[in-house]
Amino acid sequence: MRNIIWFVLLFGVAVLAATTLGTNDGLATFYWRGWRLDVSLNLFLIALIGSCFLIVAAIQGISALVGLPRRAREWRVARRDRSAQAALRDALAQYFGGRYSRAQKSAQRALVIQADTPELAQDNEFTVLSHLLAAGSAHRLQDRAVRDEQLRHALELSRRSAAARSAEEGARLLAAEWALDDRDAPRALELLGELPQGVARRTHALRLRLQATRLGRQPQEALKTARLLAKHQGFSKVAAQGLLRSLAFESLDTAHDIDQLKRVWAQFDPVDRRDGFVAARAADRAAALGAHEDARSWLRPFWDAPAEIGPEERAAVSFGLVSAIPGIGPEWLPRLEAAATAFTREGAVALAVGSALAERQLWGKARLLLEQAANDTALAAGPRRKAWLGLANLARQEGDENRAARCFESAARLA
Repeated sequence: MRNIIWFVLLFGVAVLAATTLGTNDGLATFYWRGWRLDVSLNLFLIALIGSCFLIVAAIQGISALVGLPRRAREWRVARRDRSAQAALRDALAQYFGGRYSRAQKSAQRALVIQADTPELAQDNEFTVLSHLLAAGSAHRLQDRAVRDEQLRHALELSRRSAAARSAEEGARLLAAEWALDDRDAPRALELLGELPQGVARRTHALRLRLQATRLGRQPQEALKTARLLAKHQGFSKVAAQGLLRSLAFESLDTAHDIDQLKRVWAQFDPVDRRDGFVAARAADRAAALGAHEDARSWLRPFWDAPAEIGPEERAAVSFGLVSAIPGIGPEWLPRLEAAATAFTREGAVALAVGSALAERQLWGKARLLLEQAANDTALAAGPRRKAWLGLANLARQEGDENRAARCFESAARLA
């Protein structure tokens, strides 16, 4: 189709030339001193056009000849650039393939090619990526000296170039990850602290901070970071709940006196304080430190509305109250009896209410509830043993040593 169009245009030009020039009787006259030259106008026009074409061709030829060294240099630079890019791609392929020695050699070859070519030296992003690949390969090979040297070069270059700023962020994240591999939590936290605020709130950066705070035994900071990750959907809902709960437990376990425990509890998010498992763990710690009143105050919201929590959470709250029973006041009795009436089949509730009634010397009601808990096979051995020991103490209070001995024997069988 294209050839047909060209033929049509050529025929059109031929027809136009024949129509215009065929009847042209004009002359072009040239005078030079005493000489005169007459030529037809058609020949003059053809010669003029041909001369223009020759002049343009001559100029292009001279330009091509003069620019030949420059084009040769550009060709050599392009060839070295392709070689450097190929070496970098090979380093990436070898790195992801687990051939770290080859990856390091390919990255070094790319750096050498770039260093030997001044025209490529301005590509700082390429240089930073090559250094990072070399550093990552050295880290996998446990060559920390080479890794740190390559990382230092990458960070220095990235600071001097705005185009390599994203590479600098990646370098710091990689360095933090390598510090965690080295079990160096302070170094990892230092590197993460140098990140811009927007980068520090990315999911990967938060995951690294969570690992660093846990490695550095900073459960409070780890809890805050885990909550941010949960907010950004960095975990599934079930995994986030379990992680937050375990971090809250670690924070509570770090408290060595009641004042420190109160500070930890006050720093918790309201969502954590509304978790029955966390409140039960806090109550256990407070009771172990002798602060039974504080333990009961943290558990009171759950006993005011026990139907709003699930059976497992209610059992945890019940066991927490058992450890905080000493000194319980009469104001607790109405809510405890209401809970025992509402959840008659739950041995954990029966154990908590029975222990509280025994503390208040209401031995008749206490015995029935403790017997229910002691005979509840759904309960673990520990709570059932506590129920038997409570029954043994009641029997001693009533002077029935034989029944007390049988209760002690039943408790010993659960050991």
